[in-house]
Amino acid sequence: MDIVKEILEREQQEQAKYKPIVVEKLLEVQNDLGLLLCTDANDLDEEKLKSGCDEYLLNLTRDNTQLLLNDLWQQPTETVEESILAKLPAPNHILPRERKIPEPKTLTKWQKFAQEKGIKKKPRMKKVFDQDLDKWVPTYGFKRADAEKNREWVLEVPGNADPMEDQFQKKKDLRKERVAKNEIQRMKNIARAQKIKVPRVGIPNSDVASSKELITAATVAKASTASVGKFQDKLTKDKKARGLGVKELIPGAKRKASHLGSEKKMNTEVLESVLNKRPKLDIEKAISLQKRDDRERRETEDTESAQGGRKKKGGKVGKSSKSKSKGVKKPKGGKGQRNPNKRTLGRKRR
Repeated sequence: MDIVKEILEREQQEQAKYKPIVVEKLLEVQNDLGLLLCTDANDLDEEKLKSGCDEYLLNLTRDNTQLLLNDLWQQPTETVEESILAKLPAPNHILPRERKIPEPKTLTKWQKFAQEKGIKKKPRMKKVFDQDLDKWVPTYGFKRADAEKNREWVLEVPGNADPMEDQFQKKKDLRKERVAKNEIQRMKNIARAQKIKVPRVGIPNSDVASSKELITAATVAKASTASVGKFQDKLTKDKKARGLGVKELIPGAKRKASHLGSEKKMNTEVLESVLNKRPKLDIEKAISLQKRDDRERRETEDTESAQGGRKKKGGKVGKSSKSKSKGVKKPKGGKGQRNPNKRTLGRKRR
């Protein structure tokens, strides 16, 4: 009996760890199973928020999640690959999207053709066994080119081909043409998906040129001469494309005409400014210049008269007067050292 009591007590303790699945609320919560959303309209307990906020919010979240799971298990279920899945109803709430709903991808020409004819794409094996090489080789991707080189190390020259023609180079050129053709087709598919008009390259078999395009091509061809089609013969009922004149056909004609007009206008403005220019007289400046000239002339006359009087008295003009007239100061002596190598002429004074 003691063993039974211990087992029962142990089970009760283990069950006490787990909370019950039945949750009581004053107001029922609103569950949106389509979005797995639970909305609780009950008021929060302020005392529990103040005493233990984290624990109270954790318990509240657990109870609301339990109510959401209770409604989820009541939905119809289905088994997919040994897994039980619940069928969710349509959502009741409308959530805003950051971006618009992506549009379905437009089909390429081949995809449309395959869909119309019911052609299904077969899965391609990654590797196949090559009997010539006696090993597994990749059908695409990495090391595919190496496998082709090892298998086709020699090529047979066809009977109607040039025996001196390089068959390996011919094969490379054909492969480059296929790659270029696929790239052009890929770009056309992108342009068709974005509703962009694809420029015509030659005259494809699938597309037929319109009358407007033919007239435009004929007009451009006629203007592709040195005289811009001036001396070209006109056919009967010949139509000219609208919007194609000399300025549109000759590259840079519009730009050159505008440049010449602006240059002519600029030269005209410069010429008018030169011809209509009148001298501006500054009377005060002229008077000040005249006064300065008169003052300089009087000073020169005074110096010349003073020099003439000295010549009459002494016969020679002294160095001091000459230096003063020129404004040169007399050097002062006694500040330099005497050169012992320099001999002095004359008798020494005793």
